[in-house]
Amino acid sequence: MARAATVLAMIGLAVALPAVSRAQAKAQAQAGGAGQPALKIAFISSQQILEQTPGYAAAESTFKKEYQGFQDEAQKLRQQFDSAVQTFEKQSIALSSAAKAAKQKELQQLQQRLEQRSNELQDKSQQRQRELIQPIQARVNAVIQGLRAEGNYALIFDADSPTNNIVAADPSLDITPRVVERLKQAK
Repeated sequence: MARAATVLAMIGLAVALPAVSRAQAKAQAQAGGAGQPALKIAFISSQQILEQTPGYAAAESTFKKEYQGFQDEAQKLRQQFDSAVQTFEKQSIALSSAAKAAKQKELQQLQQRLEQRSNELQDKSQQRQRELIQPIQARVNAVIQGLRAEGNYALIFDADSPTNNIVAADPSLDITPRVVERLKQAK
């Protein structure tokens, strides 16, 4: 168990670590660590799993449509700002310095509102994406945890994780197809 905890701490990529029963711990202690069970590991491709999970395509399609609406609104605001800047540039020659300063202040306020609304739309977009994907990720995680428990895996890595340090792996350790199969059965 200490060896598994050390590996987990060193890599930090594990999905889950099984609990060791008291009987197992006592048997290992009496055997002096000899005959410790081999550390079972596996890996998955989270991107491949998500793409093949029932409901993911619909969630992604919904998000893309809503995201386009957010993008359209932000683009409209940018065009309004750009138009106001162009109008100011054309009229600035004929304006007094006080009128010019007032128009510049208006443009700055308009730009601040544009940036604020763009940030709001970005936050709203990210929140909506989380809302759509979270139930799917919960199902995927439940299936992975179930397979981990059934297969007595100590570690399951995500080969698609950006922090993944796996350089090469035996394809027989890939349980992605099993995860996808379970997700489709649970549909």
